Amino acid sequence: MKKTVLSLGALMLILGTAGLLTDTAFAYRGDPTVEGPDCSPERHQEMTEAFESGDYDAWKNLLEGKGRVVQVVNEDNFARFAEAHQLALQGDTDGAREIRQELGLGLRNGSGEGKGMGRNR
Repeated sequence: MKKTVLSLGALMLILGTAGLLTDTAFAYRGDPTVEGPDCSPERHQEMTEAFESGDYDAWKNLLEGKGRVVQVVNEDNFARFAEAHQLALQGDTDGAREIRQELGLGLRNGSGEGKGMGRNR
């Protein structure tokens, strides 16, 4: 009996820890107020400057090929992506979500259709 209780307790601890780590990994998801795992004051400043100046190459280099966003956002649609970022900073999450959907971001399947920036499970 004690082995069963201990085994179930250990399993619950493992699953709980995995759940917390998963939430942390998906924290960003298009919300500029949430710091990503690679955030530092210097990187944040560089990213802000890239958005404000419309410098696609600087933005892309900062991401170092990480994430699906670099597969979707390109030099032609970067200005629109930067606009979504600015709208989100201003609190217009609906406007930002619309642009992200238009670009095919914020969704698990990348179709640009559906609920948007949140977790779609």
